[in-house]
Amino acid sequence: MGVRLVVVDDHRLLAEALASALKLRGHRVLAAAAPSAAAAELVLSRSPEVCLVGTSAPAEPGVFDPVARIRRERPGVAVIVLGPVPNPRGIAAAFAAGACGYVRHDERIEGVERAMIKARAGEVAVAPQLLQQAFAELLNPASEPDDEGARLLQMLTPREVEVLVRVAEGEDTRLIAAGMGIAPSTARTHVQRVLMKLGVGSRLEAAALAARTGLLDRASGEGRI
Repeated sequence: MGVRLVVVDDHRLLAEALASALKLRGHRVLAAAAPSAAAAELVLSRSPEVCLVGTSAPAEPGVFDPVARIRRERPGVAVIVLGPVPNPRGIAAAFAAGACGYVRHDERIEGVERAMIKARAGEVAVAPQLLQQAFAELLNPASEPDDEGARLLQMLTPREVEVLVRVAEGEDTRLIAAGMGIAPSTARTHVQRVLMKLGVGSRLEAAALAARTGLLDRASGEGRI
């Protein structure tokens, strides 16, 4: 016996494609719509057995508010989230909001169908390996990459940051000295210190590094230039 369901996704094309595939497999799709924020209204007006909610950003604040509303106002409706993996925080947020299933976006249609049937029967619909990945990531989170621009900025004095800005703008030693009101020899010393601290061998490399790491943008945001 087919499942009565609604399908919502942040992208209408994905919602309609999934709905069409499920219709071909004998399920009754009451509605297919976008964005996923419309899930609660559709469930309240159509009374499905299952609601599929697709989202590309499951860890964003508020993304599962419609799921929580469905759980609160239509507790008999099983909500299954289709989302990216690995995203342990998103999986946790989905279940905390009241979802009873989580299926990865790249799952085959047979996997989505199995999850729907399990959810309708009141079972938790999530692959064991998915939970294993989520728990492993939560217990051993990957370290955040260093902010290279911030790290490099901390190595430079305000005067050296100004020198780097002028180097990035293509000024030679004479122009740097004139613009900063210092002797050319002092400007040359500042430039050499900047190159040494940044670990580069030329002004061109220094300018490229500053652009790549966003060092100058960060310096501007912090009032360093």
